[in-house]
Amino acid sequence: MRFHRLTSYILTLVLLSTLLAGCMAPHGSGGQSPEDSEEAASESIREATPEVPEDSSKASSAQPSGKDDQEHTTVPEESGTPGAPVPDEPLSRPSGEEKTEPGATPPETTEPPLEITRTEVCLDESWAFAGFSAIHTGAAVLYHTNRGTGIVIGLNAGHGTRGGGKQKTYCHPDMTPKVTGGTTQAGAVMSYAISAGMTFRDGILERDLTLAAARVLRDRLLDAGFDVLMLRDDVDVQLDNVARTVICNNTAACHISLHWDSDGLDYDKGAFFMSVPDGIKYLENVAAHWEESEKLGTCLIDGLRERGVRIFKNGSYDMDLTQTAYSWIPSVDIELGNQCSEHSEQWLENQVEGLLQGIKAYFEQ
Repeated sequence: MRFHRLTSYILTLVLLSTLLAGCMAPHGSGGQSPEDSEEAASESIREATPEVPEDSSKASSAQPSGKDDQEHTTVPEESGTPGAPVPDEPLSRPSGEEKTEPGATPPETTEPPLEITRTEVCLDESWAFAGFSAIHTGAAVLYHTNRGTGIVIGLNAGHGTRGGGKQKTYCHPDMTPKVTGGTTQAGAVMSYAISAGMTFRDGILERDLTLAAARVLRDRLLDAGFDVLMLRDDVDVQLDNVARTVICNNTAACHISLHWDSDGLDYDKGAFFMSVPDGIKYLENVAAHWEESEKLGTCLIDGLRERGVRIFKNGSYDMDLTQTAYSWIPSVDIELGNQCSEHSEQWLENQVEGLLQGIKAYFEQ
């Protein structure tokens, strides 16, 4: 545009100077004729006009090659403001509307880095039933993930409390006798605060295997977005069955205790969960949640069955447990087999996957 204006300006000056010269020169006395004046003017214009490089004209007519090379065209002066930009797209777009260039990859939404916090949880003496505990100087551990669903799963690695067999607690919070057998016989009013557990045929201690399984399940649950309350996170924790149950009541959405059954058989009878016997369903806390406990237990068994785990009979067996009698939340003791069951690391991973699927299924109902 500057080039064309300059050319017009020079042309005007040359024409004016030529006309003035023609007017001042005497006609017929060596002066130029109008035709000669025009020719001279044209010659002067050609001399005054700078030569335009070939590439310049090509560049002015070339189309933009891409977003980085785009420039705005200009409105002809007679049609609007001189030099006003003519955008080839709206300068602003409705709120929330994103523009993606053709062929460009949409921006990825990235999750925040995984962060897991670890907090100890001790027994609060003001909690319901806390006063029935005999061993409670230890602490459970709550694992919280920043990507979590907000659901806390209580995991109880069975046994693992030194001296637990030397003290006793009431079987029921109303101090009534036990209605089924088990580690403590039916009719007893008090039972061991927490037993030592059994030994597998190959010498492995049940308490060690329950902890190994709980740790694997903890990690899988955290990966799946659950928070996890580990009622025993080490070889030994000074929390008896009542203390573990009460902490879980006040911290978690459910209570899952891992065990292997000590039945004295010489074969693997399969996995099952301890269902709630009718004789304790009158307890207020049990009456409020026993049906949910049964649903949770059924989901866990279904998950194990899908992984090819042998299941004992219909997958459940009535048992009057301290854990059940003191629970205010859905609560399940899952027996993953007995002293003859396979318990290799690979098989443990398989069983844990079944439990994980069962937990997911329960909370998706």
